[in-house]
Amino acid sequence: MRDEFAKIPRVKIGNLPTPIEAMPRLAAQLGIKELFIKRDDLTGLAFGGNKVRKLEFFFAEALAHGAKTIITAGAVQSNHCRQTAAASAKFGLNCILVLAGQVPQRKSANLLLDQLFGAEVIWCDRENREAKLQEVFQQAQTDGRRPYLIPYGGSNATGVLGYTLAVFELLEQGFIPDMIVFPSSSGGSQSGLVLGSQMAGVDWEVLGISVDAAESILRSKINLLIQDAIKKYEFNIPQYKPEQIYVNDQYIGKGYGIPTEADIKAIRIFARAEGILLDPVYTGRAAAGMIDLIQKGIILPETKLLFWHTGGNPALFAEQYESLVI
Repeated sequence: MRDEFAKIPRVKIGNLPTPIEAMPRLAAQLGIKELFIKRDDLTGLAFGGNKVRKLEFFFAEALAHGAKTIITAGAVQSNHCRQTAAASAKFGLNCILVLAGQVPQRKSANLLLDQLFGAEVIWCDRENREAKLQEVFQQAQTDGRRPYLIPYGGSNATGVLGYTLAVFELLEQGFIPDMIVFPSSSGGSQSGLVLGSQMAGVDWEVLGISVDAAESILRSKINLLIQDAIKKYEFNIPQYKPEQIYVNDQYIGKGYGIPTEADIKAIRIFARAEGILLDPVYTGRAAAGMIDLIQKGIILPETKLLFWHTGGNPALFAEQYESLVI
């Protein structure tokens, strides 16, 4: 099945494959026999993260089309925007970021890095993000800047490829878990993991812990992304099974970017048990969900469990989170 990717343009950006590490101290603390972590916080570009896998396909497509300017959108502390800005600098392209939210008093963490990489930042309200993104893209076309548009979170048929291929990377590392747990938001990473798992014919459970969206909304989004990817790239998958999209939305709390007490506790547990840093938006929330599911016995003690670290660590140094994680 991996041969199907050979015809798809891709550039090298990330340090792949990322390592898989055992977490024996944390496993003992939580009462689970086997607990591992896939370190996509170590993909290498601008402090790493999951978006690097997607950007390898986006930038190949952009360069093939002769693009000179990359345009995308995200929140103020967007990991996706930080990595997109870094990749743009790496390939000598201009970058415009449409960031939704209030302009902070102090530039810190991801926002500081965005501007260090030379990205042009345009601000808007969250409600107007998509409209502003399209407006900026159209203006760049009019101005002759040869823009290439990457959607919010890098979540479209092209973005799905990154984590579809990551499944085959995991198998080539000789690692077969019973369950994979990770944060899910815009749906691109989960779409890839679900599609890749079905293409590879493995029966592990892929569980996305939603950081913001309701289960029904996120499942529907993931389903559409997978179908778009299958159609665009003509993947040979005998029977796609949307019922194997698993989302848990019970840990959202007050919403995106607002850490719960459980999120903060999970960040501390990982740091003090294994010396591993999680972020307060994505991985901290997914870890909190995973810990709760273990403690409730929903994830059984004998499960061979893989926590997929999607990165985002620079957010630990964002002004709004500094006091929360100490």
